[in-house]
Amino acid sequence: MSTGLQFSRRRFLQVLAGTAGALVVGVGYADAEVPIPPAMLGDDFGRLGAYVRIDRDGNVLIGARDPDTGTGTATALPRIIAEELDADWTRVTVVPLGLGVEAKNGKPVWTYGHQRSGTGDSIPAAWADLRQAGALARWLITQAAARRLGIAADRLRCEAGMVVTPDGRRFPYGSLVEAAGKIDPPNAPLPLKPPQRYTLIGRPAGDVDARNIVTGQTRYALDAHYADALVAVLAQCPWPDGSLASIETAPALAIKGVVKVMPINPETDVAPGETAIAPAVAVLAENTWAALRGLAELKLEWKPGAHSAEQDSGKLEAQALALLDTDSAPTTRIRDEGDLKAASRKAARRVEATYVQPWLAHATPEPMNCLVRLDKDQATLVVPTQAPKQAWSVVQRLTGLAPDRIAIEVPRVGGGYGRRLDHDYVAEAVMLAKAVDKPVRLMWTREQGLTHDYYRSGTVHKIKAIIGRKRTLIGWDQRMASASALTGRGVAADRLWTSEVAADQLPAGLVPAYRNDWYSLASGMPRGPFRGEPHVTNAFAVESFIDEIAHTLRENPLDTRLRLLGKPRQLALPGGGMLDVGRLLNVLKLVTDRIEWKNWLHNVNGMGVACWHIDGAYVAHAIEAAVHGEKLEIVRVVCAVDVGRVINPLGLQGQVAGATLDALSNALNPAITFRNGQVQQQGFKDYPLASMAQLPNDVEVILVPNDRAPTGASFLAMPTAAPALANAVFRASAVRVRRLPMMKELLRLL
Repeated sequence: MSTGLQFSRRRFLQVLAGTAGALVVGVGYADAEVPIPPAMLGDDFGRLGAYVRIDRDGNVLIGARDPDTGTGTATALPRIIAEELDADWTRVTVVPLGLGVEAKNGKPVWTYGHQRSGTGDSIPAAWADLRQAGALARWLITQAAARRLGIAADRLRCEAGMVVTPDGRRFPYGSLVEAAGKIDPPNAPLPLKPPQRYTLIGRPAGDVDARNIVTGQTRYALDAHYADALVAVLAQCPWPDGSLASIETAPALAIKGVVKVMPINPETDVAPGETAIAPAVAVLAENTWAALRGLAELKLEWKPGAHSAEQDSGKLEAQALALLDTDSAPTTRIRDEGDLKAASRKAARRVEATYVQPWLAHATPEPMNCLVRLDKDQATLVVPTQAPKQAWSVVQRLTGLAPDRIAIEVPRVGGGYGRRLDHDYVAEAVMLAKAVDKPVRLMWTREQGLTHDYYRSGTVHKIKAIIGRKRTLIGWDQRMASASALTGRGVAADRLWTSEVAADQLPAGLVPAYRNDWYSLASGMPRGPFRGEPHVTNAFAVESFIDEIAHTLRENPLDTRLRLLGKPRQLALPGGGMLDVGRLLNVLKLVTDRIEWKNWLHNVNGMGVACWHIDGAYVAHAIEAAVHGEKLEIVRVVCAVDVGRVINPLGLQGQVAGATLDALSNALNPAITFRNGQVQQQGFKDYPLASMAQLPNDVEVILVPNDRAPTGASFLAMPTAAPALANAVFRASAVRVRRLPMMKELLRLL
């Protein structure tokens, strides 16, 4: 999105106000003036806005406000607008919008509304407001045509970039934009298209960036540069709470091109994710090669922190296991319904199991990086972020600049998985740029992304089930121990569990006596948001345990689940919303029918199944697996999802397949361990992601069509993949895997 245009804010508005010829419309927020992204400037302009630009030749530019980390938002969100606009999709160009922020009484006003990706709410938020941007553009075009032709606007219709009259005459949008730009928009929201008229929503579309991605032309933040920028690389302290003991900089400064060597320290009293993750020494140089050579020549000694020696993943797990075996009070009793003691007196059988899952790193394909230029009264950044507003808050705090003097560009992001909801790397880049008074291009290595991450905490679950005389599940007691990802992030102590457990997770609401407790583990290791949490770790324990209940009862695991779910009905959830049992039953039926579950008992391979619900969306996996000696083969994977109205079926299929493979990879091999406060894994050699040979050749995806409002799907398929695989492995090998990573445990037990 380079432009060559250097307008001041005042000059920028004057130029826009004095030109005409294209129609540009947007949706305003809080009475703010909505800025135009530079790519939408063109040669001339009409109405000031943000989301839609229609040129005289009929070409349409649509802005995508949420960062695309591979979740398809750059395609789905513009198609929502294009649908209401009745645009010709073949003539649409999508433009990534940087952060939309203006100043009002010295406070930030977010002019684009929602700007956050990978959290499952991009499409629901867009459905609530972005349709109005397309509807407004269509209304203005129609009004312009009506005035020109002397025909009532309600007698005209729009299709594929044309206004069509009752007698069949067709007028391209481009011929009407100049007149449309002179019409005052209505004050009230406009009526939206009825679903029966949809021509784009619900129909498959390829990713708008696909061609550039596969041909290597996509520009990521890592590719951005300024000619006068210094390249910065880091040597990071291996202990998050450690410090620099000694340093010899002369050998590094002797390298040609090295300009400066300087330490960076995390700010005190600043929340995790908003400042440097650990003390570091930065080498700044004129180019990457010189920076890396300088880094290699640094002579450094680090000193552990006062509590570094206490940080040990093995000891923390042992502490969790001991804690869950006692009758000590939980940190938070999340849900407590019915009478477990009374249920216990009616017990015909009891089942108990413990599940252990490791700490995990995000392992993003694109390492952390940030390009920043700080001028006297302006900051300009190119950042791979999932949350531009949060990146802005870091820059604003460090620079003190007015809200509208911070510009953040967000190109295509090379994977997020929750890691880029934190902005420690942005803080580091800004600190360095302030120190050297030059633009800085900060670059982490892949190894640093593993050793200095905001990890997903390891978890331990202990579950007890009480089964009545008629094989009914009458009691459920679940305990979980973990280190909250929200610790130190300004969240009240009685809400720290919300990053670890979902109050309404299965089988809550389905068992007469139900209890769910969370026990907090104290850890100094960095933790943060992770794809699919808090559902992934819990679903593995719950859905594996239901399979164990079925085995105890010597029955078909599908029958156990069907009896637990009961008849289709609506169940009110304490956290708000409803659990639609019928929709959950439907996705379960779809996957089991597709994989031919009727043969589960006599199949030469093992079959496993799991289901879950997240914020009004429903998912189920059925997996067929075989164990050949020490080799696990995932023979077949079927996944069904119900997300309400599907915007882009092809994009949703990609999300479901990708999340399934991601979840399987996380379950099979990797684990982060730490001793004396140091992470032991230094690269992908000892943090192995799944190979192609380990993963299935295909993921069969079933999309449930319906007309309900769309829900999020970026991580919907994450929770049920691992338990479905573990259940299939048990059928294939008689080995019950209760500890991840799966391959290490399976080989230990075989």
